[in-house]
Amino acid sequence: APLRELAAILRSDSGHNTIFTLDVDGVGASEVLFLDRQIDPVRSRLIHADLRRLVQGQEIEVTVRLELDGEPAGVVDEGGILEQHLREVEIRCRPSIIPDAIHADVSSLRVHDVLHVSDLTVEEGVTILTDPEAVVATCAIVREEEVEAIAPVEETAEPEVIGKGKKEDEEA
Repeated sequence: APLRELAAILRSDSGHNTIFTLDVDGVGASEVLFLDRQIDPVRSRLIHADLRRLVQGQEIEVTVRLELDGEPAGVVDEGGILEQHLREVEIRCRPSIIPDAIHADVSSLRVHDVLHVSDLTVEEGVTILTDPEAVVATCAIVREEEVEAIAPVEETAEPEVIGKGKKEDEEA
């Protein structure tokens, strides 16, 4: 049964950054962090899993999802669109407080506003390592361009023949 539980964690999309105890014969039990996995696209079988052994009291660096919450005022009131530029951020923290995702409230964004990594808030003990100036999201306006109608092309006159062709020379 424990092997099935491990396989379920490793196959699931939500299993990333999951901490569990792995007991290996001859080595002993260790807390490990599930980082990534490869699944065979044809057979849907687990090919490989990346696990990281954790050291008690040591902070680690991991990548977590970035989720945007709310509907921007620029979308609701001004007809803009929300563009998400960053979907993950790199963080450092103790393994016990790794968040499932970092949430960013975008409801106050107006058209032409930009949300940067430096604007994100995280709980105490979590440090964001991603560049603070990196753009998380923007609220842009959609502009429709008027395409001018293309004027119809007038028929052009046939070019005037200046010289005589070979057949005309032979007949003369």
